[in-house]
Amino acid sequence: MTRALVVIDVQESFRAGPLWETISRPKIAHQVDRLVRLARQAGDTVVWVLHSEPGSGGVFDPALGHVRLLEELHREEGEPLVHKTSHNAFTTTNLQQLLTERGIRELVVCGIRTEQCVETTTRVASDLGYRVTFVTDATATNPIAHRDAPAGQSVAELLADPRTLSAEEIVRRTEYALAGRFATIATVDALEAAAGSRA
Repeated sequence: MTRALVVIDVQESFRAGPLWETISRPKIAHQVDRLVRLARQAGDTVVWVLHSEPGSGGVFDPALGHVRLLEELHREEGEPLVHKTSHNAFTTTNLQQLLTERGIRELVVCGIRTEQCVETTTRVASDLGYRVTFVTDATATNPIAHRDAPAGQSVAELLADPRTLSAEEIVRRTEYALAGRFATIATVDALEAAAGSRA
């Protein structure tokens, strides 16, 4: 097949961080797993991407052991795993080479965070000529503090601040920014239905 599912940063680093309690989709692993099953059934390539910040001392520092898939997810032998250190999955990895070698021209993307690494990867992929499907309900994100909010806000302060952008609003804005320009917006249900109609 010429299509790949790219699973971006669905990793324990996020669950180990203080913002996990605010994540928009705590059961994101379930949605991602549905996409992974679809991809495998179709014979598509599944590419796993993990974000890494070596030497940072934070939850993305591989030395702390959180830079691994959420425990509910399982990578099969032969499925590529790439580690990135930039927001998008291309700049600091061999992802483009890997896709080119396999003749892949179409990507389905999902992961954490909706507007950050998943959206940025989608935009870069589109600019590189890939046809991209952005599966919104297989992404997750957190509320974002206002640019003038004090540094070091607690979760309670973040949620109480009326200037905080909600996760729902972030997802909505991301869909508006990507649709018709960089990607087709889809849901897991719609992709499952389409696969069923092709079977």
